Amino acid sequence: MFWYIIANPAAGNGAVQRQWPLIEQQLQVMGFSYTVQFTTHKGHATQLAENAILRGQRYLLGIGGDGTNFEIINGIMQQNAVPSTDIHYALLPVGTGNDWAFQYRITHNITQRLTQLQQPEIRFQDVGQVDFMQFDGQPATRYFANVAGMAYDGFVAQKMEQNGKPAAKLAYLWAVGRYLMEYSLSKGRIVWDTHHRAEDAFYTINVGICKYSGGGMQLVPHAIPDDGLLALTFARSMSKVEVLAQTFRFYNGTLLQHRQVTGVQATTVEVHPEDPAVPILLEADGEVLGYAPAVFSLHPKALKIVL
Repeated sequence: MFWYIIANPAAGNGAVQRQWPLIEQQLQVMGFSYTVQFTTHKGHATQLAENAILRGQRYLLGIGGDGTNFEIINGIMQQNAVPSTDIHYALLPVGTGNDWAFQYRITHNITQRLTQLQQPEIRFQDVGQVDFMQFDGQPATRYFANVAGMAYDGFVAQKMEQNGKPAAKLAYLWAVGRYLMEYSLSKGRIVWDTHHRAEDAFYTINVGICKYSGGGMQLVPHAIPDDGLLALTFARSMSKVEVLAQTFRFYNGTLLQHRQVTGVQATTVEVHPEDPAVPILLEADGEVLGYAPAVFSLHPKALKIVL
């Protein structure tokens, strides 16, 4: 196995850059064959992954957090040179959140993780696709391997991107509380599997492949990574005091037990705003993308993961 490594030196507030000398030492001591490229800007990991695959690389190792993971997976899915399942993808998680890694209990310990890659376990996972509108008004497509969020989730992600993400495990929970009073509910229409629909003012809308997001929250506790279905959760109107009172449900998997929260599984999901002038914001795997209308679909078992 010859590994093409894509490392984000800024991940974990510079943790990758600080730890790289130790990671490189372990790679060499353990006899890995590899080359490495460091990202320099947003979207760079996607470009590096696409170009590497075009040049014949078939083993990609990402070093970073959920953002790095998101970009590399988009590179794997966007390229047309080979089927996505020809690519072996592994992640060495570095940072604070790492929700996708938590789904698979991927260790942060460098030596343990590299040891696993020498005797790999292969898993196939579904990949979500979302077609949406960018902030410049142009349509776009992105792929996600974890959870996409709309309405308040998109609002919080945008605020964190504008104001900086705190380096803490509970950073997202902190942001949920901080920005709650600034948020006005998004009115819209959700359609799943073409004939089911809900029209309301929604607090949050989540579409998941895996179940963890926001630093360990379970906003789609019914998500299964390889079942060929999207897990959809939406929360209708409730008081802001009630939102804060139900925070414990974000983490213990009981969110769907709340009377204002609905959870279903579907193959397609559409989200449309009631008033185009009042956008329903969209993020995917923590990355702010744009706004609705958004259409979610699925690529079953399209990602080959090395555990």
